Amino acid sequence: MNIDDEKNKSAGGWRSSNLVQAWLVLVLAVGFGVSLAGVQLVLGPVIERNKNNETLEKVPELVLGKALAAKMAGEDQTLEIVPRQVTVKKPQRDKFYSVYAARYQGVLKGWVVKTKGQGYADAVELLLGLSPDLTTITGLFVLDQKETPGLGNKIITDKWRGQFIGAPADRALVVVKTGADQPGEIDAVTGATISSKRVTAMINTAIGDLRKPLTAEPVASEKGGRENG
Repeated sequence: MNIDDEKNKSAGGWRSSNLVQAWLVLVLAVGFGVSLAGVQLVLGPVIERNKNNETLEKVPELVLGKALAAKMAGEDQTLEIVPRQVTVKKPQRDKFYSVYAARYQGVLKGWVVKTKGQGYADAVELLLGLSPDLTTITGLFVLDQKETPGLGNKIITDKWRGQFIGAPADRALVVVKTGADQPGEIDAVTGATISSKRVTAMINTAIGDLRKPLTAEPVASEKGGRENG
């Protein structure tokens, strides 16, 4: 066997080895993708069910505040929570919101809106509490997020979310870096201005989209129930 034959044999073996490795990587990637899809298929409904349960548990606090919600629970009093989907017509495509009306003895105590949008790293899902007339934000809870640990994920803290409680809902909220001191101003999370702005934009959009369909709702039931809580 001459030198050229040795070179051809060596090159052929190298190409064959690379081809085998490429096929192996492809097979592993497909297998991983199929496995991941299977896990999502199995866990997806469970995750959504858990989110729905958590949402219903959070409604009283988001509408009434922690203290009053705890007081009612201690006295075995409950809100009537009625979920529904609201469709908002958009130029490009319709948008759908899950909305929860919270009533006590026939009187509308407030709303909780589920909304989702793009954060800095991934999608963020929020629960937003609103007064019956949509003039005041009564609570905010982050249902799901994957923002940067130690930075953007601080949107889940009570301190940051607490800024929204009592904030006006009849005007657009504005994120500031220098210290919020005016109604409607929200302090950005240090080092995570984008996450802060995107969450705030989601809130502004949801309120703007739902103002007309929700303010058309009667505060009291048809039976004329009076507020008693």
